[in-house]
Amino acid sequence: MSAGADAARPTPRIAVLGNPNTGKTTLFNRLCGVRARTANFPGSTVEGRIGTHRSPAGHVELELVDLPGSYSLTIDVPEARVCRDCLQGSLDGIEPDAMLVVLDATNLRRNLQFAAQALAHRLPAVVALNMWDTARARPGCVDPAELSRRLGCPVVPVSGRTGEGLAALDVALDTVVDLPFGADALVARLQKLPPAEATQAMLASWADQVTRAAAPMAAAPATDPADSLVDRVDVALTHPFVGIAVFALTMAALFSAIFMVASVPMDLIDLVFGRAAELVRSAMPEGLLADLLADGIVAGIGGVVIFLPQICLLFFLLSLLEDSGYLARAAFAVDRVMRRFGLSGPSFVPLLSSHACALPGIMSTRLIRDDRERLATILVAPFMSCSARLPVYVLLIGILSVGKPAWFAGAAFVACYALGAAAGLLTALLARRTLLRGPARPLVMELPPYRVPALRNALLVTWDRALVFLRNAGTTILAISVVMWWLSAFPRAEGTDARMQQAGSFAGQLGEAAAPAFAPLGFDSQLTVGVLTSFLAREVFVSTMGVLAGAGSDADPADRTVLEQVAAMPRADGTPVFDPATAAAALVFFVLAMQCLPTLAVTRRETGSWKWPAIQFGWMTLVAYVAAMAAHAVVRAWGGGT
Repeated sequence: MSAGADAARPTPRIAVLGNPNTGKTTLFNRLCGVRARTANFPGSTVEGRIGTHRSPAGHVELELVDLPGSYSLTIDVPEARVCRDCLQGSLDGIEPDAMLVVLDATNLRRNLQFAAQALAHRLPAVVALNMWDTARARPGCVDPAELSRRLGCPVVPVSGRTGEGLAALDVALDTVVDLPFGADALVARLQKLPPAEATQAMLASWADQVTRAAAPMAAAPATDPADSLVDRVDVALTHPFVGIAVFALTMAALFSAIFMVASVPMDLIDLVFGRAAELVRSAMPEGLLADLLADGIVAGIGGVVIFLPQICLLFFLLSLLEDSGYLARAAFAVDRVMRRFGLSGPSFVPLLSSHACALPGIMSTRLIRDDRERLATILVAPFMSCSARLPVYVLLIGILSVGKPAWFAGAAFVACYALGAAAGLLTALLARRTLLRGPARPLVMELPPYRVPALRNALLVTWDRALVFLRNAGTTILAISVVMWWLSAFPRAEGTDARMQQAGSFAGQLGEAAAPAFAPLGFDSQLTVGVLTSFLAREVFVSTMGVLAGAGSDADPADRTVLEQVAAMPRADGTPVFDPATAAAALVFFVLAMQCLPTLAVTRRETGSWKWPAIQFGWMTLVAYVAAMAAHAVVRAWGGGT
């Protein structure tokens, strides 16, 4: 590294790389903790983390770059390309001075092949034998000192889960970055050879060393009762029927926990921001500024923060499942079904997550390695019926259920969830055969060993994802909230009630103007206003209709009085707004339409372009419109409309 480069970047930079499921990120979290940030690598949609580490006894502060896990550095996939570019110094702005190669000490046969490819780049290196707490108890455990002698670089046994060996790793990292080009004799020898010959010599030498280094492992007993039990468990968890059933039960328990546990902090957040809005109004004279602060900014921030409990709890629980080794087995189990729709096993978790909220569901698509499949999953995730749709379902199904048998409401709820899932899968199939053409990539994944999840790592992952959400999606959501407040608040109509203000506002005028477009669905101008305002968030529909019906903005859809008032809303000609055909059309529209601006903001953030949110919004709106029009026509034909 040149003197100029040293002056520009005095902090040594170390690339952290390894195979998936080696505990690399857990080790990174141990070293950096909260002193890390998440960012997309330049020119790539692949995400990584960059953090700083200072050893307790060391004097050198290090910048660690957690590169994406890859089974090989030679294959043509995004994560491998990012690793290669980084090690070659061609990843814009990210040029490492050394590398930390993390190996799974319980699976050295394959991991050493990856280490050979990494060390061929001839950077100063330290090798971390991770999961050492498990490996050393096994017969034929490799000798770290002998492996270090063969590799010509420091080899340190560590455990990212428990923190064992981190002091020795600190010494090795401090040493390797203090030297001009590392201390290992192998690198010094290879520097004297031409580059191509050096690479060939390295790989030829490693082919022999991999075989010899793995031979202690081969001497282990052929049959191990513990391994036999693990194999039987794996057969069950990856079975196309048993595995899917277990996964469904696991996810049902996970989402039940999210709904039950997250409801408490969500209610508390709602209460806090509600009180904050009241304090703003009481502390300021009436006027536009008070309305902007209370209804625009405070309410907008509350609308962002209220999603945090679900997001944090989902990522925390998913991190525990992934760290335990179970999530990889579940992906194998559902892979066969998902492939029929152009998706694969890893796509199932984000789609299932979206039934709680599409925001964390879309964010969890980072588990998907294929870029086109990831985009297809992001596009269809909002079709899954999220918790935000529930108040609307309660209101509209309640109207439709009047005079119907007791089982009707339950069947209608099931139909809503089934319709959303079917629309999502069919859309994925269409996208994978047109815009995102390509078959689902075969699921190639080594099943990681079962292990006790690292609670500290799960908390750090949760913290990181929460910060990313607030920093990126939150700012966009707040801006949108202020704009929507302005549309609903102007022009001012002093001395009028809330209903008149809503009707005379820009949003109300927009509803009047757009009413002809929604007429084929049976919507009048009042219902059109409710639909348009609900594009901010679906829950807004209930409060809007409550205001228009005279029930108040805090209308509870489960309140029979509110339901009766909304159901009895008259059109201009005196007929009910919600006749059966119109109520059915509105229900279908809300099942399928993209009416969540926060979701569009997150899609923009995850895809890096407004192109995909625009496609997502346009397609879902088109599908919802056509399906709602069909529902309206069918119910009217059966005598369900006026």
